[in-house]
Amino acid sequence: MRFASLILALFIGASLALAEDLGTYLRGFDYEERSAMKIQTPELLVLLEEGKAQAIDIRFKEEFEAWHMGFSTNIPLNELPERLHELDKSKLIVTMCPHNDRANLARIYLMLQGYNVRYLSDGLLRTADFLRGENAKEFMEAYRLHRK
Repeated sequence: MRFASLILALFIGASLALAEDLGTYLRGFDYEERSAMKIQTPELLVLLEEGKAQAIDIRFKEEFEAWHMGFSTNIPLNELPERLHELDKSKLIVTMCPHNDRANLARIYLMLQGYNVRYLSDGLLRTADFLRGENAKEFMEAYRLHRK
């Protein structure tokens, strides 16, 4: 019983620390932060071409398998805490999903873990629409250059 009490106390302590970290972030939230937390497709693609960003698709595995972008890594939101080792802290981490709801949750979590992170505010559906024809060809050629 003492072990269970200790675990519960640790969990409550961690929850309170997380709530305080989030509270500190929210108290400092302003228009500049509102803008800085987002990224749109054109800027993301440039950063990926330059090798300065890592795109993380946080959808469930089945969603990713059904369709995905060839430049992203799938780390489902519910697996993110256990897979932080797959993220490159030297790059901007961009979280993505079709609209942006889960991507923003992932962004908040990663921000509290000390990552430089933004979420794709126009969502993967807009990215898919943007990457058609010549845009897809030009982007993938530039992207492949920085992966070598």
